[in-house]
Amino acid sequence: MSVAKSHLEVLPRSLQLLLVLGLIALAAFPFVSTDFYAAMMARMMILAIFAMSLDLLQGVTGLVSLGHAAFFGIGGYFLSLVSTDSGTVSLWWTLPGAVLASALFALVIGFFVVRTHGIYFIMVTMAFAQMLFYLVFDNKEVSLLGLPLRLGGSDGVYINLKPDAALFDLENRKVFYFFTLACLVLVYLFLRRVLWSPFGRVLAGIRVNEHRMRALGYGTFGYKLAAFTLAGGLAGLAGYLWGAQTGFVNPELMGFHMSAHAIMMVILGGMGNFAGAIVGAFAFEYLLHLFKDAPDIGGFRAGKHWQLWMGLFIVLVVAFAPRGLLGLAERVLRSKGEHRG
Repeated sequence: MSVAKSHLEVLPRSLQLLLVLGLIALAAFPFVSTDFYAAMMARMMILAIFAMSLDLLQGVTGLVSLGHAAFFGIGGYFLSLVSTDSGTVSLWWTLPGAVLASALFALVIGFFVVRTHGIYFIMVTMAFAQMLFYLVFDNKEVSLLGLPLRLGGSDGVYINLKPDAALFDLENRKVFYFFTLACLVLVYLFLRRVLWSPFGRVLAGIRVNEHRMRALGYGTFGYKLAAFTLAGGLAGLAGYLWGAQTGFVNPELMGFHMSAHAIMMVILGGMGNFAGAIVGAFAFEYLLHLFKDAPDIGGFRAGKHWQLWMGLFIVLVVAFAPRGLLGLAERVLRSKGEHRG
């Protein structure tokens, strides 16, 4: 399968209908479930936003980053740094602030890393992310221009109060759920618009053949840097929502494992169309809980080694459904349509 055909950019009507049904199910979910499962679903939506941000790099532009979680963590830590125990902070400046802070870090880091290619890009992105990880992990507090910044070290930091939205109450779990759902839909629509814009077409061209794009006169460095910055900002949005929902941030949010999980989500769902990233995030989180709760087999603790089952499942998906679960669904639906015809 060629690089171009391995991506399902155009979603057939049958898949579009399935996505609409999925959206309706998400909207109805809080009314038919307990608070626990609604919170779990909100967490999946946040991770879906994070996976979509990575899909812009990995699926659309062809840049596999092992450091993308750094921007996710920066978004969460931004909220913890501006939050106080004595009162709430406004959603309307802290949310854009978290996105801008993550995008600014992505711009600076991207200026160095997008000059590299292939394995070097993977390793350099991971190196930058690990630097930020250990900066937070090893310091309870740092001083920036005389201003103390509480990082919490390896213990992390609690965020005791959710941001104040004035127009609605994010402390209400249903309100927070629907706010997260609205963010998910808006990010998806925005990225689909980007994908089919002239900017997105250039990014897709870079993924297929960067040398040819340069020969055609496109400055690929600027396009890749813009994609890296945009993806970092959206990851910051997801990190902010994560911090607001869980009330806690720690260095693990920006660690290597978090980036690897996002990569697996994108591969699992299918790359290059953003809907696959959403499907992958939900499937990954569901399977994670399923494998963790696996019963013991003889004396073997199957649930403790959930990574083994997850790895085997990802290998099977890559081997038999290279366009991910969304591509597999498209193939099944197309096959049924041909039989009816």
